[in-house]
Amino acid sequence: MKNEFKKGFYFKTYEAPFQSPFDKLFTIFKELITHTSGDFDEAISWLRELDVEYKLTDENYTIDDFIEDLKKKGYIRDEVKGDGSNGFGITAKTERAIRQQALDQIFGNLKRSGSGNHKTKHAGNGDEHTGEFREFNFGDSLERISLTESLRNAQINNGVDAFKLTENDLVVEEAQYKAQMSTVLMIDISHSMILYGEDRITPAKKVAMALAELITTRYPKDTLDILVFGNDAWTIPIKDLPYLQVGPYHTNTVAGLQLAMDILRRKRNTNKQIFMITDGKPSCVRERDGSYYMNSNGLDEYIVDKCYTQAQQARKLHIPITTFMIARDPYLQRFVNQFTEANQGKAFYTGLKGLGEMIFEDYEANRKKRVK
Repeated sequence: MKNEFKKGFYFKTYEAPFQSPFDKLFTIFKELITHTSGDFDEAISWLRELDVEYKLTDENYTIDDFIEDLKKKGYIRDEVKGDGSNGFGITAKTERAIRQQALDQIFGNLKRSGSGNHKTKHAGNGDEHTGEFREFNFGDSLERISLTESLRNAQINNGVDAFKLTENDLVVEEAQYKAQMSTVLMIDISHSMILYGEDRITPAKKVAMALAELITTRYPKDTLDILVFGNDAWTIPIKDLPYLQVGPYHTNTVAGLQLAMDILRRKRNTNKQIFMITDGKPSCVRERDGSYYMNSNGLDEYIVDKCYTQAQQARKLHIPITTFMIARDPYLQRFVNQFTEANQGKAFYTGLKGLGEMIFEDYEANRKKRVK
């Protein structure tokens, strides 16, 4: 009897890929440490509660065993707390692991690339071949000459019997010009980012960590500066992102934009951009005498006009601003619309869902643009 082979689908019960007890707990731990802004004790407390509810461990591997493994593997270290007691704190190795997990969660299965440059629609001296050819011009690099196409031209133009290769036969293959990008990511840390029972800062923080990991691993020639803005604005290093928290601040959008433009003025890259994650309501400006003018009731015309002025200033410097608006109030959206028009930038009304994907897509889209 002959064997018959049939094509089709075979369905079976889903089997999750094997994870060691440590790896399973570590994935959860990285998520918790992000939500607790780097507070190890609080993260472990939550992990113990989850263990009780979902039976994450057994007698062979406990939460205490997990903590011991974290220490052995270099993910936590002994440290003295502010009150003088002993405890644990996360290390740079954990900070990097958190950024990588954020990248995997938000941006999907991105493969690393060592080139670190950004393709544009403009042809130039790059190494991404377009498949298009043109005549050789004086000054073109010899490495760009397409030998196959040039020999083909020589045969057509001169014949096989009297074969010769002249300059008129030479063709070069076009390549995509690769530009470098300088980005400033502005994160609103005003008190409204945690009001109304909605945690807006954790998604913003995860997006920042993912974007930082993407740029440093895939586009290392690009630059990313991260600043936060409340009553004032200041820069923070990438390593401090897991510890980022909101404060009892108003929203000084003007200070954030001024600092962002100061940073970008010093960059040599042609391509510059500002990403701003905010709930969209500026409520504070700092006056020349150092005092603060604050108004949380609605949109203050004096404050709003200063925001428009900064948007126009960025436009003059050829710095587009992309606003990721995570609140849905109609009057705030109208403000963002006018702000975006003043800058000729872009705005995304994302809410919290899809924030990371939209930032990634916009970053990738902007890679293909070249400011002349």
